[in-house]
Amino acid sequence: MTTLETGLERVLGGKTGKALESALGLSTVGDLVRHYPRRYAERGELTAIAGLEIDEHATVLAKVERVTKRSMKSRRGTIVEARITDGHRPLLCTFFNQAWRERELLPGRRGMFAGKVTAYKGALQLAHPEYQLFDEQEQDAGSAAEEFAAALIPVYPSAQGLPSWSIARCVRQVLDTWDGAEDPLPEPLRAEHRLMGLESALRKIHQPADHGEVAAAQNRLKWDEALAVQLVLARLRETAHEHPAPASPRRDDGLLAEFDRGLPFRLTQGQTDIGEQIAADLATEHPMNRLVQGEVGSGKTLVALRGMLQVVDSGRQAAMLAPTEVLAAQHARSLAELLGDLGRAGELGAAEHATGVTLLTGSLPAAQRKKALLAAASGEAGIVVGTHALIQDRVSFADLGMVVVDEQHRFGVEQRDALRARGGGEVAPHVLVMTATPIPRTVAMTVYGDLETSALRELPQGRSPISTSVVPAAEKPAWLDRAWQRVREEVTAGHQVYVVCPRIGDDEQNPPKKPKSAQESEVDEEAPDEGADSGERRSPLSVLEVAEKLSAGPLSGLRLGVLHGRLPADDKDAVMRAFADGGVDVLVATTVVEVGVNVPNATVMVIMDADRFGVSQLHQLRGRVGRGSAPGLCLLVSDAVAGTTTRERLDSVASTTDGFELAKLDLELRREGDVLGATQSGRKSGLKMLSLLRDEDVIAEARVAAQHLVAEDPALRGHPGLAAMVTELVDAQSAGFLEKS
Repeated sequence: MTTLETGLERVLGGKTGKALESALGLSTVGDLVRHYPRRYAERGELTAIAGLEIDEHATVLAKVERVTKRSMKSRRGTIVEARITDGHRPLLCTFFNQAWRERELLPGRRGMFAGKVTAYKGALQLAHPEYQLFDEQEQDAGSAAEEFAAALIPVYPSAQGLPSWSIARCVRQVLDTWDGAEDPLPEPLRAEHRLMGLESALRKIHQPADHGEVAAAQNRLKWDEALAVQLVLARLRETAHEHPAPASPRRDDGLLAEFDRGLPFRLTQGQTDIGEQIAADLATEHPMNRLVQGEVGSGKTLVALRGMLQVVDSGRQAAMLAPTEVLAAQHARSLAELLGDLGRAGELGAAEHATGVTLLTGSLPAAQRKKALLAAASGEAGIVVGTHALIQDRVSFADLGMVVVDEQHRFGVEQRDALRARGGGEVAPHVLVMTATPIPRTVAMTVYGDLETSALRELPQGRSPISTSVVPAAEKPAWLDRAWQRVREEVTAGHQVYVVCPRIGDDEQNPPKKPKSAQESEVDEEAPDEGADSGERRSPLSVLEVAEKLSAGPLSGLRLGVLHGRLPADDKDAVMRAFADGGVDVLVATTVVEVGVNVPNATVMVIMDADRFGVSQLHQLRGRVGRGSAPGLCLLVSDAVAGTTTRERLDSVASTTDGFELAKLDLELRREGDVLGATQSGRKSGLKMLSLLRDEDVIAEARVAAQHLVAEDPALRGHPGLAAMVTELVDAQSAGFLEKS
């Protein structure tokens, strides 16, 4: 009997089974039948070449436009270049020493072409692609392969050596022997929402007769994924009341009231409204679980501080968790500056109601660390700021009432959960999460469980506009030269500049490739060679190499500083202080400056290899400039080829500073459920069909269904199929992430 748990080696043979597992991580029948087609090609329609991604393994249905064969001048052998097209844009297929391809790839023939997308001289190409040509008359049984006989041809996520048509052949063989599976969804639920049976859906998603069957199968499979996630969250909501939080009602005569009276500016309306929401949350024993999202510079830290002061007024402590030591130190300084005499408890000249602000990080000297640990444990420190060091078992609090997590996406599941447990006993601290990356409603509803969400859309007075431009360094090197000239102009005008690189650049990580010899360069002029010259992507630029080249070249004579995560804590702090005090003109850094760093005099952000960063990261980095009276400029330097998805993404970031629009864009560009996948748990996600952007209705309906099911049967003992579905589609780590969010 062949079930979803049956190993692929048993059904397909050892060689094919091992290939599927090593290339795509598919080891069981269930893995393969849930390896859904990415799209469907039709024999009469060509696949759009625009939007292909550099380095991805792509499959396109295209027509051969022309074929040329020539000899290489620098070495013996021939090059066959086949130019294929979708009718609008060409794609070059290159073959070395395979002259017979010229006789097979005749102009006008159509087929499926699969290979790794690379760029050569600004054009997209496939080097040594695999292909299957269609027999236009459908008389030759050899070329009119069975997997291409249907009206709709499934196109699968594939890998080198495993093209889409090979995967389709494996799927067909598995479905021919599969004995089906019991449907986990109760029949009344399927009838209410007009859902196709599971076995039928899994068959038709791979072998549809028409687009109607595709839509029906997709709808059912989306429902399974949405319901699995919502069942986890419904269980979370059922148990939330089991761990009360310490009630901290607002006082009219405490530290918060005195702080508010001394503010030299008025709060924005958004800060006031969200402050009232947080105050109401903190006043009850129901644990606050609130997400505050707002543009970079919208004043989230001030909102969080006012909440922390309300907790301190009740005799409890608050902890702020930052993703990096640089940011933790900056937060501690910012909070101390905002509080002034109100944050200097135990010091001469401190205010009557003063509290203490303590920094606790892993790299503090032993004596300072011991003092900070004692301040947290004794309650002397009303506010403790730190990194993951706060989560260690040896760190204890006298009475932890509130946890503020800055930049949720930079923390793992276990870290947030461990800090929450610092409340002691059965009491859970209130939790406030701050993020400058706006969260679309469907993501908040799916990923963040029952977090209440608040949005700060106003920017405080005094913020300046930021303009963003893409600098296509490979196509237009003169633009990069102009970028460095602009940096000099800003420094001459008295401003400062960030230059951000994707990696640090020590000898242990991806050393830069050696320059080509003269002979290799000559070959490169002739044609892309196999290996290094075939369009392989170079190593990401590093802080150390870029800083060295800038100081010796276009920015010579300027005061350059270097900042990255591997510097000792004291060195990092010294560099950041020097930059903040104006002692450094240009700071070359990794993404340690991504969040929270505040230097109003910095006006330009140059992001090298910008295509190596996500949309959210680019938006965060851009927010480091324009924080003073002078306008900000962000330059996205990239070798991305025009017309690719990567370049379109950069163009989109340059076109708007609206973080909520960029959040939607970010979601559109994510593939196959990575909202719950590697970005959160480090493992492959079970969410492959559900789109958090487009399937809001399905998610909302599944949420209601999950609430009813869990209300009647919290442990799902009467629905073992549903319990198994949750395990299958939401792996243990992702389920833990959901529950601990």
